[in-house]
Amino acid sequence: MNNWTAPQRPVDHAEQRLVTAILDKIFPSGSTLPGERDLSAQLGVTRPTLREALRRLERDGWLTISQGKPTRVNNFWQEGGLNVLGSLLRYCRELPPNFVSNLLDVRLVLAPAYVRLAVENAPEKVVALLSEHFALPDTPAAFAAYDWKLHHALSIASGNPVYTLILNGFAGFYIETAILYFADAAARAASRNFYANLSAAAQQGDTAAAEQLTRDAMQQSIILWKQDVNKTAN
Repeated sequence: MNNWTAPQRPVDHAEQRLVTAILDKIFPSGSTLPGERDLSAQLGVTRPTLREALRRLERDGWLTISQGKPTRVNNFWQEGGLNVLGSLLRYCRELPPNFVSNLLDVRLVLAPAYVRLAVENAPEKVVALLSEHFALPDTPAAFAAYDWKLHHALSIASGNPVYTLILNGFAGFYIETAILYFADAAARAASRNFYANLSAAAQQGDTAAAEQLTRDAMQQSIILWKQDVNKTAN
């Protein structure tokens, strides 16, 4: 019973099949979907279930539904919402080559802002969070889990829930990728240094220093990641 999982609901099945078909370019951007009767038969669901799945995909930006017209498949990179990110990570068999680098570029923009706000709003909480790194085992998995916990908590402490929602969009992928990143001892050493310096800034309530330290650390993580990618490629 420990491995028991609930069966997938028909609407979730239909949504997954449609997203996968879009990602696999069975229904490429700019194309139109078959009519409801044909599509529901292909997916093995009822037409009401199909309509619910289509409404979900329209909400997230995958589709455009117009009364009396065929349903159009959007360019999800340009018209998709935050939920598209989570779907990409769940269903895409092969992410674009620059996907991780693009996410790191986004983190470079976001992290300094939410860290500054966290230190401004809750410096004691930030110091307490960072104190945990002193006992952190020197393993990639431990660093990955702690780094996610830290950034998630900092985003909450910032007082702006949008930062947390964005991070939540790639939670599992964050940890999986971070394990690869922290396989490099230099990456673990750089993060330990960042955690210690950020703790000192938080203890002093120095929001400007906290913001700059975070920006520098995020830039360094991009450099280290690209170096690792180049090593693997060679």
